[in-house]
Amino acid sequence: MKKLAIVGALLVLSGCAEVENYNDVVKTPAPAGLEGYWQSKGPQRKMMSPEAIASLVVTKEGDTLDCRQWQRVIAVPGKLTMLSGELTNVTTKREIYPIERSGSTLTYDGMTLQRVDRPTAECAEELQKSPLATPLP
Repeated sequence: MKKLAIVGALLVLSGCAEVENYNDVVKTPAPAGLEGYWQSKGPQRKMMSPEAIASLVVTKEGDTLDCRQWQRVIAVPGKLTMLSGELTNVTTKREIYPIERSGSTLTYDGMTLQRVDRPTAECAEELQKSPLATPLP
């Protein structure tokens, strides 16, 4: 029981428990150059398999889709916001992922994503099923 209390305290102190209600998160427009499609290239340590693909779709207004695929597709919508002075993606599951951009590369959830022209066919299908609040051009 003591271990659980310590873990809970550490999560609160580390900032991982900043979002209690997704609907209360204030959406931030995407900074210049962040809008578009981003995708992992090559194997990523954070992914389950070297064949897994991670994608992030970002609209100008700050809506996002975190789309990961390997044996199935997991697509979770979210929105950009500023937390503790950092640009962050908060998903509807209340997962919090800081985003750092350097040219045409993003660091996101411990992965490196590169800008691509369009999402994978599987992620495009997810976008068709559940479009984001604001569409991409």
